[in-house]
Amino acid sequence: MYTFETKVRVRYAETDQMGYVYYGNYAMYYEVGRVELFRSLGFSYKALEDSGIMLPVIELQSKFLKPATYDEEITVKASLNEKPSVKIRFDYELFNQRGELLNTGSTTLVFVDKQRNKPCVAPADFLARLRRHFE
Repeated sequence: MYTFETKVRVRYAETDQMGYVYYGNYAMYYEVGRVELFRSLGFSYKALEDSGIMLPVIELQSKFLKPATYDEEITVKASLNEKPSVKIRFDYELFNQRGELLNTGSTTLVFVDKQRNKPCVAPADFLARLRRHFE
């Protein structure tokens, strides 16, 4: 298992008329968590794409427990609970500044070879960076 936490401040444009984060924006927070988790491993989405691998989302789930509000600092906790292969699943927990759980979710993505437009196994160097977390 590998977990990484990052912070995001809720911007005005991300809220609805009630001052709550619009539900569609949680996917964006998940993306921030994913990208920063990759970066924490010394690996980047950009490097992955530059190497000819795409990672489209094929499934997204989200459960809303409490609203996040304008100008709150949200902690996005992203976790890999299973070793990736052709697919990679991220689980998320979002917390407000008081440590209250606001949202849980998950995304499943698939490694795709850009040239062939076909699923492929996760790159060996990425799997090597994760190896010690899944032994």
